[in-house]
Amino acid sequence: MKKEKWIFWVTTGIIVIFDGVMPAFSFQSEMAKEGMRHLGYPEYFGVILTVFKVLGALALIIPAIPKRVKEWAYAGFAIDFISAFISTGVVDGFHGPTFFPIVFIVILVLSYVYWNKINGTTGVNA
Repeated sequence: MKKEKWIFWVTTGIIVIFDGVMPAFSFQSEMAKEGMRHLGYPEYFGVILTVFKVLGALALIIPAIPKRVKEWAYAGFAIDFISAFISTGVVDGFHGPTFFPIVFIVILVLSYVYWNKINGTTGVNA
């Protein structure tokens, strides 16, 4: 059980830091705003996205959050990473950096699998 918890917390920590904490501190930076403009999104979309990323990160790390809410947080992050992959690929072409969100999908899946192992569930509606 110790190995499962370790893998869960490391993978979840990576998601929380890179997709919860960092956006919270940088979403108003000129680089973040330019990134949104470059992909063709309105500036306010970055604010909305950041709010949901922070809420999702909190849902993943706070033990008292209901399992159903955690499931939605995992789904939201998966949609975020898939959308980032597609958006970047369509605008910049599918090459090296475009596949960076796929790495986060793998990390997210590991977090999800080990969260279910720790809690003795098998996934959705468990």
